[in-house]
Amino acid sequence: MAEKKVQGKFKLQIVGNQATPAPPVGPALGQRKINIGKFCQEFNARTQNRKGEVVPVEITFYTDHSFTFETRTSPTSVLLLKAIQVEKGSSEPNKKVVGQITDAQVEEIAKIKLPDLNAGNLQAAIQCVMGSAKSMGIQVVNAQK
Repeated sequence: MAEKKVQGKFKLQIVGNQATPAPPVGPALGQRKINIGKFCQEFNARTQNRKGEVVPVEITFYTDHSFTFETRTSPTSVLLLKAIQVEKGSSEPNKKVVGQITDAQVEEIAKIKLPDLNAGNLQAAIQCVMGSAKSMGIQVVNAQK
């Protein structure tokens, strides 16, 4: 069997187990002639255990109108906000602190994000997460005091 020819790739962020033909999913798939119903069904089945969580997905579509997709880990910002239980980061991160997170929590988030980050090791991933926290107005505190 001949290998399928890739026509393109694109990324979306969809709430787990909640893909519907409504925007943004439907129009993004429709303009690329991807079967919207089939995608929604497969995505929802694959993300049943991630209900309510923002799930980045990378969709590869082919010239024969078929598709494949990979789900990724939730964005670092979503995981940080969930950890400190606030809805959004600071509008002035250098002046206003919206919450605190322990270095143990930062390490947990880094372990979750490690497969999707371009960090070579856990320590580099921790630095990435700490940078995201700082830019959101979240203070990292040492819990082992």
